[in-house]
Amino acid sequence: MTSVPARPGRVNEDFTGAVPGAAVILDGAGIPGSGSVCRHGVAWYAHRLGGTLLGRLALIPDGRPAPSLPALLAEAIDRVTDEHRDSCDVADPVSPSATVAMLRVRGGVVEHLVLGDSTVVIDRVDGPPLVVTDPREVVISRSYEARLGATVPGGDEYRRLLRELRGHRNRPGGFWVAKDDPRAADEAVTGSCPAAELTGAVLLSNGASRIVQRFGLADWPETLTVLASSGPAEIIRRVRRAEAEQAVPADDASIAHCTDLGTA
Repeated sequence: MTSVPARPGRVNEDFTGAVPGAAVILDGAGIPGSGSVCRHGVAWYAHRLGGTLLGRLALIPDGRPAPSLPALLAEAIDRVTDEHRDSCDVADPVSPSATVAMLRVRGGVVEHLVLGDSTVVIDRVDGPPLVVTDPREVVISRSYEARLGATVPGGDEYRRLLRELRGHRNRPGGFWVAKDDPRAADEAVTGSCPAAELTGAVLLSNGASRIVQRFGLADWPETLTVLASSGPAEIIRRVRRAEAEQAVPADDASIAHCTDLGTA
């Protein structure tokens, strides 16, 4: 696993972690200056939710009935929301949220979940990789790009547009992320594959998946090859170089590379 903040000295609002047989990546989101809404902040929310998820994943021994990944996520959202419900306006559109990617291996089956714009790539023995994404946030965000680009970052109009964009979260016809409503977990993209048919899998926050999805520096098979030979830090190094060359603001970037799934 590798997780790197957007720039040195900045708090990393991604969370990356693993327990035997499972891995998670969360990408926190919020609007700068929203401290009046939640005094804890985006990094606190992402790290708290990620830690809660890992704790629940580690509690269930293999061979015993286990809740589904959406059920685990819903429980974790509910628990973390309760931790700051009395001190923060958790329902406000700009309160902290996070995208989620999860992978679990149990009984010879690999299960995955994606909520928001994180990505899971499953490397199959035969055929191309299976790329699991949730495009709803990206589609809606693109409709705001021109208007946001014409405003002063951090200004009143910029913040108004961001608040309007965030207002599409966790609503029918909008996009879904982990926030204050555990029912959002039911909107996650999920699936499973026999572990014997896979050689590995990788979870990426959207800051890391830029290598393919934004910059086109490689396709997914090539990215998996680089991961196998050089590790996740090399993927992020290439993303950082492209960000610098194209004057694109850097983003927190996280990768969890999972191998030997058949033995987990």
